[in-house]
Amino acid sequence: MAILAVVAGFFTGFVILVFRSSIDFVLGYWLLPNGSESFEELAMVKRLLLPVIGGALVGALMTQLPPAEQRVGVVHVMERLSRHQGYLPARNAIIQFVGGIIALVSGQSGGREGPSIHLGAASSSLLGQAFELPNNSIRTLVACGTAAAIAASFNTPIAGVIFAMEVVMMEYTIGSFIPVIIAAVTSTLLTHYFFGNEPAFTVAPLHMRSLLEIPYIIAGGALIGAIAAGFITLVQQFARLGHLPFYLRALLAGGIVAIAAIFTPEVMGIGYDTVNGAMLGKLGLTTLFLIVIMKSLASASAVGLGLPVGLIGPTFVIGAAVGGILGIVGNMLEPDEATSIGFYVMLGMSAMMAAVLQAPLAALMAVLELTANPNVILPAMLMIVVATMVCGTVFKQKSVFLSTLNTLGLRYPPSPVTLHLQRAGVTAIMNRELQRLSFLCNRESALEAMHGAPRWIAVESAPGDIRCVLNASDLRIFLETNKERENLNLLDIPGQRLDVADINSRATVQEAQEALNSSDAEALCVRRITAPMIASVLGIITQDDIDNYREVSE
Repeated sequence: MAILAVVAGFFTGFVILVFRSSIDFVLGYWLLPNGSESFEELAMVKRLLLPVIGGALVGALMTQLPPAEQRVGVVHVMERLSRHQGYLPARNAIIQFVGGIIALVSGQSGGREGPSIHLGAASSSLLGQAFELPNNSIRTLVACGTAAAIAASFNTPIAGVIFAMEVVMMEYTIGSFIPVIIAAVTSTLLTHYFFGNEPAFTVAPLHMRSLLEIPYIIAGGALIGAIAAGFITLVQQFARLGHLPFYLRALLAGGIVAIAAIFTPEVMGIGYDTVNGAMLGKLGLTTLFLIVIMKSLASASAVGLGLPVGLIGPTFVIGAAVGGILGIVGNMLEPDEATSIGFYVMLGMSAMMAAVLQAPLAALMAVLELTANPNVILPAMLMIVVATMVCGTVFKQKSVFLSTLNTLGLRYPPSPVTLHLQRAGVTAIMNRELQRLSFLCNRESALEAMHGAPRWIAVESAPGDIRCVLNASDLRIFLETNKERENLNLLDIPGQRLDVADINSRATVQEAQEALNSSDAEALCVRRITAPMIASVLGIITQDDIDNYREVSE
């Protein structure tokens, strides 16, 4: 897994570099000669037409696809983890790549991290599928791809690891952490080689000037928590329009961005130039208010209506704008004591991301690495906690990703027991002590099979067709007490026989439990397919084996 994590990190980093460079190339060389985020310099007519045309192109692309292939982004990754053991289709990833580029270069209000996560997770999943890895290993590779994608997109390896475990996998295990860290480091090194190791936002080493700012920071966190809850509600309201044809939804999202761009061109695109402007105090109070309102509306429509764009970037922009407002107001109230505007911008970014994603640790690590400013840690922790609690406890809002998954009828994350059973493969707990015998056999064959002291006898009605499994100790007793019997019928002798079903050797223990629950089988034959129509039996799993695995792990 460590070696595969290196390959996954490199592969993911390469895919993200191509995706990111494609966006920068189209914007920087064709549409926006003064910079890949300078949408504000476009004439009003272009600001109106570009998002609508982009929405029409995305709509035309996605409308041709069946609904299952229209699903992209982080929610798609989480759904495939829950329902398909992390098997991500290549077609959805291709649609994400092309659709994400079209959407982002046309100024749709979204980020590149959602597409990047999908592309990274799919790249790593396809790697695992190519090597025919067990399902639990493919799940770990999906986490590797997720972390590597965040690391490559933002130059934030720690945040990538925490995001993968806290937001997507929603579990922490040493066995998963090690390969995920390796993948994040690998993709970050690749990013450093091509883009350098500078943080995304360059700010002075600002710090809190006075402890008297603590109540103000708490109030700011409460405000951001309320705004985050409103933003999640907006996403949910737009998601209710999912019954409309995709081309109508895409045109609606593009139209909303176009109208918002008339008043606030900063809503277009990813918006990191807006974050930098807020940090440097270049944006006035009115502009910041408009950014909060218009960016929330435009981004919620883009995400809720299904455009292939990300969500983390918009939360940074909205949070930065709210932080800018807090900084300006704080300077008005206490000009001699208040900290600079840029400091509150950093706090606002982290708090908004934490509240919307309900991921406080990932948000803290992200803002720390994005700004390379350790002075933000303590006040950011305070504002993040308040914002997350207000959004989740006061307004009863879940993570925006979990809210979307609920609309698909999916419970996420699974129960702790389910997560535990998903971490191990069936080959780790199966009983390998078995012998295969035809149900009609002679005494010599039976005695030969018993030489290895097996636990189970796989009773075959035909070669390769296992009728049931017989407790080997019962066969041993029968042979000892009936020494005159030369010909045996293993279906008639006294003993414990269990009806069986087959399960693939790549399955997880959770899949084995589901197979037992959904069938009349009392045991499972773990088979490995070595060639078409040829499947060797590796071992036997019973409910006792699963229960013992639970007890030993506990």
